[in-house]
Amino acid sequence: MAVSIEREEWELPSLPFYCIFASCFCALFFLPFFSKRTPAASLSSSSSSDHLQFSRFQKKFLLIYSLATVIGGLQSVYGEDEFVQFGLNRDRIALLFSFGAFISLVFGTFSGIFSDLIGSRRACMIYFILHILANLFKIMNWIPFLWIKIAFFAISSSFFSFCFETCMVFEHEKQGHKKDLLMETFWQMTFFESISLIGSQVITNSLISDNLDKGPIYPSSFGAFLALLLFLYIKRKWKNDQNITSPFWSYRKSFSSHVLSDERIWALNWAQASIHFSSSIFLFLWAPTIVADGRDVNLSKIFPLFIGSRMIGSTLFPYFNATSSFYYNENSLTCAFISAGLSLSIVAYDYQEIGTLVFLFCIFHACVGFILPSLASLRTQYLPNELRGGMISVSHAPSNAAIILILLMGGYRKILLNSVIMGLAAFGLLTAGGFIYLLKRSKKSHQNWHAL
Repeated sequence: MAVSIEREEWELPSLPFYCIFASCFCALFFLPFFSKRTPAASLSSSSSSDHLQFSRFQKKFLLIYSLATVIGGLQSVYGEDEFVQFGLNRDRIALLFSFGAFISLVFGTFSGIFSDLIGSRRACMIYFILHILANLFKIMNWIPFLWIKIAFFAISSSFFSFCFETCMVFEHEKQGHKKDLLMETFWQMTFFESISLIGSQVITNSLISDNLDKGPIYPSSFGAFLALLLFLYIKRKWKNDQNITSPFWSYRKSFSSHVLSDERIWALNWAQASIHFSSSIFLFLWAPTIVADGRDVNLSKIFPLFIGSRMIGSTLFPYFNATSSFYYNENSLTCAFISAGLSLSIVAYDYQEIGTLVFLFCIFHACVGFILPSLASLRTQYLPNELRGGMISVSHAPSNAAIILILLMGGYRKILLNSVIMGLAAFGLLTAGGFIYLLKRSKKSHQNWHAL
């Protein structure tokens, strides 16, 4: 007589999605009323023609940035399932991820410096070229091409972390817009990036729903085609680029004095590295952590909830970034780092109920959504834009090195527990909060490079 074993399934209620939608709507709806009460908004009011010019510039840039995010999301939406289709076990998958982190460490570390030297416009074009190549190799369903695809995707991810932000700040300064408008674009970049990540999942599901036997052919073809269109658009429409007048040795001297020799920039580097490391660790561990008790969980419904939480965090940035707020910038950023670190610390300390884990991960992503535009704002205050790309890519080097060790020791050798890895991510976030607090104390004596 056969014995049937019934497995319990945990279902995510629909209430959290309604709460996230309502929170985002309220934050965006009340923002204009809040902005009118802040001195920064009244002092930075410009003529209607200037406002229209900025509005056109901002809408075009956010559209390009959102589509670029969709292209990157099409590459990562499969996760480990893409490698499982090749019959690879978890050890080989860990080696593949380690290879990607190694490529990011070797080539990505210097990609920002290369971008600063050639100009952010050309760097954005390189980003799309890399995705065209990555999608073409992904269509060729062969394991050796899989390694090449991972290499292209790793380098393109490094370019994405700085090239569009650098290009936007350069155009913003060239057109003479005010500083508060730049801060507005920063949080909208995070907001629309989150929407685009959800959109990339919807597009992928739509393209493969009736073509399961084709695998990633349709999403990859769409990604390559979209990357080609954006490459041609930038080549034709974005005519101006940074003035490349300084040779490499002059750039090296400036980079050494402003980035490598400044303790404040080191503090920002650690904060950027910690958020990059913790976000990467989350992508590796969130699914195994949630299903650890053996219950069936529909993970595809949970991940959009995390992205929605990130959207909420980005919409809170303009409220706390106002100069009239007590928690102006560094104060609020310190609290966000500490909150993100504590949420991961609870996960690392002991196993929690699935609902509690989902709630803690939502807090973490809300903090991430707030931290990203805050760090971009601080980079604008403390660093010349000509060095922005190099600073961001160099700051990712320690996190990429740590990710390689984590993947080899935890994923391949299996000598590190997931709780220990999550604890390391929490430790990095907590220490980053301390560095941001120390950064505030030395703010008055440092030059503001972008007093607009």
